[in-house]
Amino acid sequence: MRKSLSLMLESDPQIKVVATARNGREGIEKIRQFQPDLVTMDVEMPDMDGLTALGIIMKEMPLPVLMVSSLTTEGAQATLDALSLGAVDFIPKELSYVSLDIVKIKDELIAKVKSIAQSRSLSFRLQRIRAATTGTQKQAGTGTAAAWKKIDRRQIAAPPQGRNYRAVVVGVSTGGPFALLQIVPQLPANFPLGIAVVQHMPPKFTRSMAERLNSLSQIEVKEAEEGDPLEPGVALIAPGGQHLTFARNGTGIVARISVEPMNTLYRPSADIMITSAVQTFDAPLLGLILTGMGRDGCEGLKLIKKKNGYVIAQNEETCVVYGMPKAAVDEGLADTVLPLEEIPTALTRAAGL
Repeated sequence: MRKSLSLMLESDPQIKVVATARNGREGIEKIRQFQPDLVTMDVEMPDMDGLTALGIIMKEMPLPVLMVSSLTTEGAQATLDALSLGAVDFIPKELSYVSLDIVKIKDELIAKVKSIAQSRSLSFRLQRIRAATTGTQKQAGTGTAAAWKKIDRRQIAAPPQGRNYRAVVVGVSTGGPFALLQIVPQLPANFPLGIAVVQHMPPKFTRSMAERLNSLSQIEVKEAEEGDPLEPGVALIAPGGQHLTFARNGTGIVARISVEPMNTLYRPSADIMITSAVQTFDAPLLGLILTGMGRDGCEGLKLIKKKNGYVIAQNEETCVVYGMPKAAVDEGLADTVLPLEEIPTALTRAAGL
């Protein structure tokens, strides 16, 4: 595995693998010795496992860590534990695919490493993690919250009320689980809108993430299934590897789950989900575009604007990767740009609470 990852990474002339390690303890020693810009680390290792090592790294020498994750339910749960401890993102461990899949994994790995290494906001986030892990008060699942400044809710920019928004649609990728953990659990139990989320993740990971968010939230959060209603106080997470779209039935708006279309860059796709939501509701929606690489979601956001909806983009300083929000801002689609910690209040105010 170490050899495979090293070969993939060093196939790009801008990336240099400075060291490899057999376990977490050795990894910590190598990090102190070589001071790398980024670390990839498995969860399962002898002597000291990845989660134990990650906790030490985030406390003593915070730096970007990509977890090497098994695409199993257990692997998904461990990866979410790692992301809540401060890991930036993850890459799949199963590399025994056909050659076409290997190329795709290599390209994604290199793109993630470059985007994360070039991120200007990560040092700010890592400082928050260090402050939170050495601070006195933390809440489960929101480890960095203690390091954020107190927000004056009266000063937070919010979408204009009176537009009768019908739902919230969310697109997010790299850094998304961390971002969603700071937003969804902060929404009140009486939140009056349904929420649809596309997070770029593999199968099993989206279910584990939904279950974790549900355990921490006042609203209901679940991985979307065929026929699920999108109703007030419910957040539907698009299942990994499948698209989430919507249709009307006799009682309201329900979820449709399908692998079609097959030719999208991402599955699930934020553009596919948002476009379907706009067409099905045919009314103003709240669009939220969060941290992630690329520009998925932009085409859907254009339709939100045409229907008198409102778009919130996460700001660069709190993004792990300022790609998807930047694309929305650059195309003039974002009505407001907010730091992560202000978004729950903005959504709540827009919903009329």
